Amino acid sequence: MTEHREATPGTLLVIGSGLKEYREYLVGPMSRRARAAGLELLLVNNLRPTWQREYFDEIVVADVFDTATMNATVREIAARRHVVGLLCWDEPLVLDAGLLAAELGVPGLSERGVRGVRDKERTRTVLTAAGLRQPGFALTTDRDEARAAAARIGYPVVLKPRAMGASIGVVFAADEHELDAAFDTALSASEVDPGPYRASVIVEEYAGGPEISVDGAVHKGEYLPLFLARKYSSDEPYFEEVGHVVDAADPLLADPALLAHLADAHRALGVEDGITHTELRLTPRGPLIVEVNGRLGGDLIPLLGRIATGIEPGEVLFDVATGRRPEIAPTRSAVAGISFGCPEQDCRLEELTLPAPGDAPGLLHAAPMAPPGTVLRLPPGGYLARHSFVVCEADSVTDCEQRLAAAAALVRTVTSEVAPADPQAPFAMPAGLLDVDR
Repeated sequence: MTEHREATPGTLLVIGSGLKEYREYLVGPMSRRARAAGLELLLVNNLRPTWQREYFDEIVVADVFDTATMNATVREIAARRHVVGLLCWDEPLVLDAGLLAAELGVPGLSERGVRGVRDKERTRTVLTAAGLRQPGFALTTDRDEARAAAARIGYPVVLKPRAMGASIGVVFAADEHELDAAFDTALSASEVDPGPYRASVIVEEYAGGPEISVDGAVHKGEYLPLFLARKYSSDEPYFEEVGHVVDAADPLLADPALLAHLADAHRALGVEDGITHTELRLTPRGPLIVEVNGRLGGDLIPLLGRIATGIEPGEVLFDVATGRRPEIAPTRSAVAGISFGCPEQDCRLEELTLPAPGDAPGLLHAAPMAPPGTVLRLPPGGYLARHSFVVCEADSVTDCEQRLAAAAALVRTVTSEVAPADPQAPFAMPAGLLDVDR
C-alpha cells in the first residue's frame, strides 16, 4: 500500500466549486499550477459537473452539506489517493473542510483556527481575551436574552447571525423599540445555515466608521496581506453590500498599525495556513475587526484584487494549500471596482439587458445574477436582491466610482409587481445568490 501511494501522483482536493461566474477565475489558474507541479485535482461537489470538467481530473458528487456524508466521502478518497492539500472557499463548508484537513495532516487553518473564524461568537471571545479591542457582545437565542444583552451593552446595537456571510441578517437597532423586529430578522437568517451555529444571534455594540476588507494569505502562521477593498453599503438598518473598490496603492496596505492588528488577530485565533477575508471598521479609536472568514472574499473581490494588483488569487490558493509560501508582490497598480444592480422595491425580474465592454469607459465585465422570473425581495423579506453586476477599471478611485456609475446606468430591467412578503414566512433568498460569498 505504501509503495502504491508513493508512486501515485499527489492529489489536491477541492470541496465545493461554487458557481462558474463567481469562482472559475480561481479554478483555472489553480488547475494550471497543479498540472505544472505534477498534481491531480479532485473536486467533491454537491451538483453534477458542467464547466468544472475542464479543470478537474476526477469529480465526486456527494451531499457536502451533510457533515457525515462529507467526512465519509473525503476519507474514502484519502484511502485511495495521496492527498497533499485540501481547499474550500464555500462558507458553510469551511468548518468541516478545515477539520478534515487537520485530520489528514495537510496544510490548513488548523482545528483551533477554523473554529475561531467560522464561529463569530468565538472570534469575539478570543480577540477580546487577546487584548484586541472588540465591541461589547453577547450570544442570544431568544428575544428576552437579546433584550437583556442590548440593555447591558447599550444602544445602538447590531444583531447578526452567529455564522453567515455577505451581511445577511445583519440588522441595526437604535433602541429597544427596534430590538424585537431586528432579532427576528437575524434569527430567521441564521436558520439558513446548515451547520452547528444556526438559530443563534449575536447582539453587539455598534461601531461606526467606514468599512474595509482585507484578503490575506497565512503561511505557517505568517500573515501576508494581498489586497484591500473599500466596501459600499446601503443605509442602516440592513447594511446590504452594494459594491467594492480595490486600489493597489491604497495607503492602508502600508499602514503598520493595521497590518500588526491583522497579524495579531490571526495569531490569537490560531490560523496556520490558508487564505482569510477580514472585515474591519475604521472607527475613531482605530481599526476594529468585524469578523475573520476562513476563505477568500466573496462578491468577486479577489477578481478585483487580481485586476488591480496582478496578484493571482488562484495561484495563492494553490501555494498555501500545498505548503508553499506564496508570491504576493504586486505586478501592476490600478483600481478596480464592482457595483451590484438592485431593485428599489420587491419585484419579479422579467427582462434584463446589460452593457458590453466598450459601451462605457473602463467597463470590463457585466453579468446577470438572477434569471428572468426571479422574485427579488429587499430586507427584511430577503437578502442579496441583486439582478446584475458591472466591473470597471480605472487609474484612480474617483474615476473608478464614476465609471461604475456610468456602466450601471446602462443596465436595463423590466420588472413586475409582487405581493408583499409574508412577515411570518421563513427567511428567503434567490437560489444560487449566496454563492457570491462562497
